[in-house]
Amino acid sequence: MTSEGDVFISINNKLSGSGKVTPLKIMPIDGLAVGSDPGGSVGEYEPDYPIKGNAQLNLKLLPLKDKPATKGPLEQIQDEPDLPRVLIIGDSISIGYTIPVRDILENFANVHRPPANCASTKHGLKSINKWLGNKKWDVIHFNWGLHDLKYMGPKGENLADPNIPSNKQQVPIKEYSKNLDQLVQTMKKTGAQLIWRNTTPVPEGSKGRVVGDSDKYNKAATEIMVKYGIPTNDLYNFSKKNWDEVGRKANVHFTSQGSKKLASLVAESIAAELKK
Repeated sequence: MTSEGDVFISINNKLSGSGKVTPLKIMPIDGLAVGSDPGGSVGEYEPDYPIKGNAQLNLKLLPLKDKPATKGPLEQIQDEPDLPRVLIIGDSISIGYTIPVRDILENFANVHRPPANCASTKHGLKSINKWLGNKKWDVIHFNWGLHDLKYMGPKGENLADPNIPSNKQQVPIKEYSKNLDQLVQTMKKTGAQLIWRNTTPVPEGSKGRVVGDSDKYNKAATEIMVKYGIPTNDLYNFSKKNWDEVGRKANVHFTSQGSKKLASLVAESIAAELKK
């Protein structure tokens, strides 16, 4: 592999193919530095602090007769003509349900998402215009929260201990409300129907977050959604009631099957708006 990312495949000393590998990106997910694979299954996140460590990329060559890999959730799709355009905005929880939502709404809607983890409202304000672009959106299904309420250390340490006074939430709740209001105003200018997906729970034992904070941030968000007449897709209460079946232990993320269950609710809420 060259430094430019070109790949040449040789079998029995005979050139059999060539191509390019998507540049490796690095992002922190709950304190870990993770590299995105060529399918983009993990999104780029632009932190405000440097990430140190090594990243390793493993390539697996598949026989030509094998079916090509499904597009990852962060890969951009080509619109099917005459279908409505839907944008999903959110963090890794939404990344987990993007593909199954696309599958459910196949031939019904073009389901897009930014090629990134949309992280906190602070990050959202920096990137929202880029994510919205200049094309028409029919529905925008959005969330921010888990990256806002997480605790950071004074030197940018990710998922810091909430019990240490010097560690603070990345976006305090008053700032979160102000940011979210601004983001809603920006998204409303597109003319799209907006759907707020509230923030899912923080289970016991989760690093860098406090149990119950999702509820507090959701209450702040509810005031904004009522103000603008935006419906809520209540994944918080669904997840809280069914966490043992859909969630991971001491982790804010969902199992694969859990993400599929969330996807069915997300797709249902989007379809309902498109049918109006």
